Amino acid sequence: MGPQRPAVASAGGPVGWGRSLYGVVNRRDVGSWLQGPESVTGVSGYPGERLGFPETGRGSLARPGRRFFSLLIDWVICLVIARSFFPEQMDPGTAGALIPLGVLFVENLLLAGTTGYTIGQRVLGLRVERVSVGGPIGLYRSLIRAVLMILVVPPITMGWDADRRGLHDLLSGSVVVRT
Repeated sequence: MGPQRPAVASAGGPVGWGRSLYGVVNRRDVGSWLQGPESVTGVSGYPGERLGFPETGRGSLARPGRRFFSLLIDWVICLVIARSFFPEQMDPGTAGALIPLGVLFVENLLLAGTTGYTIGQRVLGLRVERVSVGGPIGLYRSLIRAVLMILVVPPITMGWDADRRGLHDLLSGSVVVRT
């Protein structure tokens, strides 16, 4: 025999485990499901609203597709640089195959930390800035961001935040915006 359910205090009132006296689900219990995530999380509006960024246009948060293509541009540039400067070391199956990853790390560390954007981000009109004060994130925050990026943490964690920021952005206190 299963657990005993609590008795109903009044007709239509809440009963334990979301059931009414007759075994039907109460409207209040499914209301959050029907009304969407805002009623449960308290997050409303668009990504970036709670951080004070506009919904669209200049200064709004960059969409994941644009961020992905900027990374793709950066990756191709890093492959070209690595193949140009280290052609003998680029054998597949050796440690030399990690050279493009090292170039990507240095590019993100130096460019995102000092100018606020990598080459791919600049081409697609994106900028990395500090959430609290704007402007470039600096080398220390850029180091945190670059290490997590090289470890492929951003694609895994992009949905954690209501503002679509990955763990690399959250830990470095940064955000990618449109310019």
